[in-house]
Amino acid sequence: MIWAAATAPHVEPGFLAQLLVIFLAAALTDNILLTRFLGMCSFLAISRQMKTSIGLGVAVVFVTTCTAGLNYLIHAYVTTPLHIEFLEYIIFIVVIAAFVQLVEMIVERVSPPLYFALGIFLPLITVNCAILGVSLFMINKQGYGFWKSLVFGAGSGLGWMLAIVLMAGIREKIREDKVPEGLRGAGLTLVISGIIALAFIGFSGMIKF
Repeated sequence: MIWAAATAPHVEPGFLAQLLVIFLAAALTDNILLTRFLGMCSFLAISRQMKTSIGLGVAVVFVTTCTAGLNYLIHAYVTTPLHIEFLEYIIFIVVIAAFVQLVEMIVERVSPPLYFALGIFLPLITVNCAILGVSLFMINKQGYGFWKSLVFGAGSGLGWMLAIVLMAGIREKIREDKVPEGLRGAGLTLVISGIIALAFIGFSGMIKF
């Protein structure tokens, strides 16, 4: 018992609080979609149905979390020591593409209906600017280590998922035949997105990182 207690890794309570703040801030106040407008193409196209929105959202959370951690390790231990930071864009995209291929194979095997419902937008996660943006923003965060980068990626992915699920729930309830013709489709979606973004701004004074 004494030996186990002595050898167990010690985590500072303050560090856990920092991770929580980073996670909540990335998901709410610094939402990658609602505040930086990244990943809008798949957001507009997939948010018509709740099931496909949840499926794509989970895929984005997985890819964003894993690639944020891997890209941090590459940045800290490969490109920076070798002074080849100019190659990071290419390397990050390759890492993202590899994970998207993994997600695509898993979804195809586990849920073929979801795989066909997502269609071309599942492999297009490779060029989803939100995922690449998370890795680039992570590098610009001074003092972020591996765990903070991983949590930042998870929070950003969850924020993107939260936004698309909220939008899907609203769009399923709205009857567009009662909406003016000029606002139907993408126009109405953008208006609703702006209203949701205004609601998220309410968290700005509560969570900062």
